Amino acid sequence: MRRGPSVPAANAFNNNHMLKSELIAKLASEYSHLRQEDLERVVNVILDEIGDALARGDRVELRGFGAFSVRKRDARKGRNPRTGEPVKVPAKAVPFFKAGKELRARVNGGEDPEAR
Repeated sequence: MRRGPSVPAANAFNNNHMLKSELIAKLASEYSHLRQEDLERVVNVILDEIGDALARGDRVELRGFGAFSVRKRDARKGRNPRTGEPVKVPAKAVPFFKAGKELRARVNGGEDPEAR
């Protein structure tokens, strides 16, 4: 059973989230002298390069925005929630994002909550 607004209505600008296609559309509206296809290519190249760097185990820092890195998770024993049986969970690498000082301040109304 589906509740709430439809997916397109929930993804409108100034809502709780933004899709890549909405980012490209916003850039196209702000930079009307650039073609949308070119902006889409630029966004894809940036995201692909970040993904490739993380796949190599590199760290990507965007000053004023934040840093992307990879963290290792050790193997562990988990439990199947349905049966309660122990399950081996293998070691893995997971992407991690740490927001930069300026982004934290912007999100918190101008004050960095981690500033001391």
